[in-house]
Amino acid sequence: MATALLTKLGEADLAAISASRGLAAANTSGDILMIGSLYRSVAHALLAIGEFEQAIALTRAAADHLEPGLGLATPEYLSVYGMLHLVGAVASSRRDDRVDTTAFLTEADQAASRLGHDANYLWTAFGPTNVKIHRVTAAMELGDVQVAVDLGPRVDTRSLPTERRVRHAIETARAYVRWNRVDEALAVLLTAEQDAPEQVRYHRLSRILVREMIRLPRPATRAVELAHRMGVHGTDPRQP
Repeated sequence: MATALLTKLGEADLAAISASRGLAAANTSGDILMIGSLYRSVAHALLAIGEFEQAIALTRAAADHLEPGLGLATPEYLSVYGMLHLVGAVASSRRDDRVDTTAFLTEADQAASRLGHDANYLWTAFGPTNVKIHRVTAAMELGDVQVAVDLGPRVDTRSLPTERRVRHAIETARAYVRWNRVDEALAVLLTAEQDAPEQVRYHRLSRILVREMIRLPRPATRAVELAHRMGVHGTDPRQP
């Protein structure tokens, strides 16, 4: 929990420390799924500090360790296995490796198909919809903005936990901003704010997007109001 929160706030170094401590604790449990879940947290922390190669290697090693048990995999097992591949997809896309990104997404999609529905086993929110969400994220990281703009709004996230729904909304807003459709981006963020105001106001990415919006020559009044609620200032470089 600490790693996830610190990563969203942009506190990458603290997130890495938290993840390593969590993994050390998980290793003492001997629970293979708990260990796999914590490897995912460590990989997220590595992503936050730009260590994409290490994140890829870690997720691949953890997934390989789980692979022999796929034959009799429980829903929890499939969820952890699938989420490791989704993290690997993000890491590969940030490294601009389309081949590895596609391979990770394909393996995750197969796990999601076996699971057969959206769920939240071991707090993974894994399922077919989360795979679609990560396809949008990967497209953005690879620079395929039009693909993300086409896919993002079509993903129905109503079956997922609030955090996942709002995180996808922020990613969709990012795609709109990059495609110069700022009004639509703002509308998405304002709707997301109603669902999870804290997440929108303090997530590193949403703060970056709102700062870009209010730096436009004629920023929308609603964008300025949102920036005020978030404590975001367009000209102060000290603001996170």
